[in-house]
Amino acid sequence: MAVISREQERDFQNLLPDYKDNMARIVALLREGEITGRRMLPRGSNNVFLLSLRKNDNTMWAIYKPRRGEAPLWDFPDGTLYRREVAAYRISQALGWHLVPPTEIREGPYGIGVVQQFVTNSGRGYPDQVWKHILEFKRMAIFDVLVNNADRKAGHCIIGEDGHVWGIDHGLTFNVMPKLRTVIWDFSGQPIPGDLTADLHRMYKQMDGKSSLRNMLLNFITVNEIDALDRRLRMIIKRPVFPVWSGSYHSIPWPPY
Repeated sequence: MAVISREQERDFQNLLPDYKDNMARIVALLREGEITGRRMLPRGSNNVFLLSLRKNDNTMWAIYKPRRGEAPLWDFPDGTLYRREVAAYRISQALGWHLVPPTEIREGPYGIGVVQQFVTNSGRGYPDQVWKHILEFKRMAIFDVLVNNADRKAGHCIIGEDGHVWGIDHGLTFNVMPKLRTVIWDFSGQPIPGDLTADLHRMYKQMDGKSSLRNMLLNFITVNEIDALDRRLRMIIKRPVFPVWSGSYHSIPWPPY
């Protein structure tokens, strides 16, 4: 179980440019909310549950993925996917992009696991909305390169009822070896917009050896994985161009939707 000190959490929150009061309430519900109901969601290779949470007068739905329900993989260490989900959320927040719904680690009905705010899907998403939300999907494309996402399916791109674009299912991330598999190749070979590279530069300054961001990530991924993340970040900054699709089916997850 990842243990985060109050000092680490305070320092990390100081890195977030737009941390809102309602985010604090959501995080408190995820961490401490009483579980008042649960049901298993049948789809997926890992065990996934929908929880109802309550704390005082606040209630919410959350997705719960217990560590013991993770299917073994040949290329990711067993029992680590739930931690990678949280690391992806922390990177999304550190960039100020808010692509990943609030995500925390806690004990649940089936042991330690990850809990994430449930986002109601408006029924719209990639690919039919990619050009209507081009900046958000450009962010997501670069985010996936940065976290080395091996599983960006179209179904992992959600447009909420409020129009916000979310990315979910980030368990297959932060591998040391190149693993990018995504359906978002629409911007192949194009330059990365300057405002996005500015966000990446700001994150680069937070990734020095003594930063609270690096220390925070050590709770979830290994030193080697953080070093690989740092190399990818420097690579994108040095050459701010969206990766070029080779045309190989190996670069697209299966099934893609």
